[in-house]
Order: sequence, then structure tokens, then C-alpha cells
Amino acid sequence: MDLALLASRIQQQGDRAPQQQRLYQQLRQMILQGELAPGSRLPGSRQLAADLQVARNSVLFAYEQLGGEGLLHASRRGSCVAAVLSTEQPVMRPQAVSPLSQRSQPFAGSRSEPDTLDAFTPGVPALREFPMARWQRVLTRQWQQACVEQLNYGESAGEPQLREAVAAHVRMSRGVRCDPHQVIITEGTQHSLSLCAQWFADAGSLAWIEDPGYPGARWAMGNAGLQVRGIPLDAEGLAPTPTDWQHPPQLIYVTPSHQFPLGSVMSLQRRLALLEQAKRHGSLLIEDDYDSEFRRDGPPLPAMQGLQPDAPVVYLGTFSKTLFPALRLAYMIVPLALLGRVQNWLSRCRPWGRQVEQLALAHFIREGEFARHLRRMRRLYGERRDALNASLEQRLGGLAQRTGGAAGMHLSIRLPDAFPDQQIAERAISQGLVLHPLSSYAMTAAGPKTNGFILGYAQVPVERMDEQVALLSRLVMASVKG
Repeated sequence: MDLALLASRIQQQGDRAPQQQRLYQQLRQMILQGELAPGSRLPGSRQLAADLQVARNSVLFAYEQLGGEGLLHASRRGSCVAAVLSTEQPVMRPQAVSPLSQRSQPFAGSRSEPDTLDAFTPGVPALREFPMARWQRVLTRQWQQACVEQLNYGESAGEPQLREAVAAHVRMSRGVRCDPHQVIITEGTQHSLSLCAQWFADAGSLAWIEDPGYPGARWAMGNAGLQVRGIPLDAEGLAPTPTDWQHPPQLIYVTPSHQFPLGSVMSLQRRLALLEQAKRHGSLLIEDDYDSEFRRDGPPLPAMQGLQPDAPVVYLGTFSKTLFPALRLAYMIVPLALLGRVQNWLSRCRPWGRQVEQLALAHFIREGEFARHLRRMRRLYGERRDALNASLEQRLGGLAQRTGGAAGMHLSIRLPDAFPDQQIAERAISQGLVLHPLSSYAMTAAGPKTNGFILGYAQVPVERMDEQVALLSRLVMASVKG
């Protein structure tokens, strides 16, 4: 490692970001650009802290953060660089390329966000608070106990121990009705959505999604050849009209516990009505319960899946929000009536991998570590949500309408159209803010447009919240002049 180069780059960043964040960002960049080769060993934390003249805690933070992202791994030699693909590709001569496929056209002009942990990034948990040491102990123990067979492909539906642990957890915490054999382990929510679109609908059939809503659902269903239609929302969630039901869909995608992106919570009456209509018309609901573990205002509403014994619902959950995204483990719970079809499909496909990680996660859940982490995160996110609300009230109270803070890890603010959200979001990137404009989540060109932002607060410590909201306020107010 070129310590002089690393120190110079950290110094060039100035002191806008905390020292530990600057060190982490520079090491991350050096790994992704190939300046630190895969397998190379980094200095010990004490040695690097002494060489750079920084606090050892800053080095420990950077190493733990990089480990959580899968960029470093612990070995007997110390912290070693993992094998990752470089984001910097060699310069190539321009060549003629084929045009984008039709299915990719809706995303061709979409705005990409920087892959950072900057303020207000939505959908990313408080990674700095993850119990890294406890997880590493569980994972190391599982590798030590692993047998040769666990290096091969595992069961297509996932490791039985993890399926049992998931079933027990969602029965207790979300009121889901299921047995372990209904649980299918997947490689993330997007993977689950793609499977649902392939398994449970025919090409050309109609699918409803929330408008505004999660773009990944639109992509998964459109990619499977479905006709995708956005259904507007009201204060209680998805609000199909009698006219809409004259052409019933085969699939209905909803986020009832914390609507994405507006954050509303679907009322119990609306959930029951949607279930009855789905039964009547032979539609299947896909319930994405992506961050329901973090409800704070009032008791959690039970999952739609558990409201009726034979509910026509596929329930989706993920560990990316409750633990960390790099784990790449999620799950779906399939109705008994559809289980035979799913098992037949699984028997013909190549199984997923990550058996050791699945077994470690099963142990993490069974031993109570997962529940303890969730309790701690609920308190932390509540404090950060309250700090964000207080700062928004003080700095944008007469301008921004806040919605969706009752659950999850984000809330949304709506702004008058005079404050163009996409322009503000572009300017915010250079200031270290990640602002997702609400106007970009309309599912169709003719769909309802909402101007404002999603504000993820999980990554922002309470003591830094007002400083970040002040920066947001300045950007918003400056936009009317620009």
C-alpha cells in the first residue's frame, strides 16, 4: 500500500467529512480501482493508525465498513482485499453497439445515484451500527463446522434451517401464516419479484403496481412480458376504482406496511377490501414487506398474508434492510395452493449457493441476535426520525409537507412545484447529499406526479442531522433563484 498516496488523498478531501469517513472512502476507491490488488493484506489497525497519524478507531471503522460491503475479509494473515471487479475499465475504442432492447428503454434515461453512504440515502440501514464482531463469530464458527457437501450447490428452496428460522420469526413478528416448506430463500427482493412475475403470471397478462411506486417491481414485471399498469394511491394506500376492477389483473404489487416511496401505511379496512376483491377476481397479491420491522407509531399492523387463512398473497421479506445489503439474502412465502407449482419449477432449476451464510443467519436468528439487533435499531431509527422531523420543522416547516415517518427508515417531503426536485437532486450530489426526487417515481408518463424527496435517515447520526437538513434547506431555497 502506498501510504504517502493514501495520506495525500485524505488530506486533499479537506475536513468536510469526518476523518474515519475520508479514510474509508479512499480505501474503498483504491480497492475498486485495482490499486489494492485482490488478496493483498492491509496493515494492522494500530500500524496504519500510527503511519497515517489518525485515531485507531478511524481505521477500525473503515475496516469494518469495508468488511460489511464484502471488500475486505478477515484471514489468519489479517484484513485482506476481497476479489471484486474494478469500476474503472480500460479505455477502449468506440465500437458500434446494438440498440437497447425494448424492455430496457424505460430505464435508458434514468438518473443513477452515487454508490455512497452519504446523508439521506434511502433503503440502506445504519451499517456502522451493525454488530460486526458477533456476526463474524457466527460466520467463522459456521465455516469451521462446514463439510465438503456444503461447498456444493444447496437445496433450491434454501437451507432447511434458515427456512425454519424465517417461518418462526415471521409468524411471531408479523402474524404470517406459514410452515417452513412454504418459505423460499432468494438472493434479494429483486430476485423474488422476478420469480413471482415468471411463476405466477403469463406473458401479456395484466399486472398492477402502485403509482408512484417501486421501479424494481415495474422492471421485473415488464421484463417478464406482463402489461404493467400503475394504480394511483390515496391516504390509505392503493386505491383501485370499480372501473379498474372491470379489467382485473393477474398480479397486484403492494407495499402496505410502508408504501414506497410516499411512506403511507395501508389501513386495515383497505387491506381487507383488497383481499376480498383479489379473491373475487382471481388475482394474486405480492406483499413486499421490505422494512416493516421498524414501525414506531402505534402497534404494527399484521401482514396482509396473515389476515385470512387462505389469503391469495405471496409475502416478500428481505435481510438487506434489517442486517446489511451485501448479505444478498431474502425470502418469499408462497400460498399452499401454489406450492406444488413452485416446487416443480424449483426441482428443474439449478440451486442457489451461499449455504454457509444461510446456516450462519439461521443461527443468528435462533440465538436471539437478530431480535436484539432489531430492537436496538428501532430505538436508533426512532431517534434519528425524530431529529429529522424537528430539523425539517425548523428549517422547512412552512414549505415541506412530511409523510411516511411512522415506519421504516425513510420519510418523504412534498414541495411546491416551484422547487424542481430533479434539479435540486442533481445539485445535491456535489454537496454529499443523496436526494431521490419523488417526481421520478411516477410509473407512467400520464401518472400522478409528486414533487419532493425521499429522505433516508438511517445513515445520519442525530448530532449531524440538523447540519444536513440545513444544507438541504439551502439547496431548496436556492433553486427558485436558479
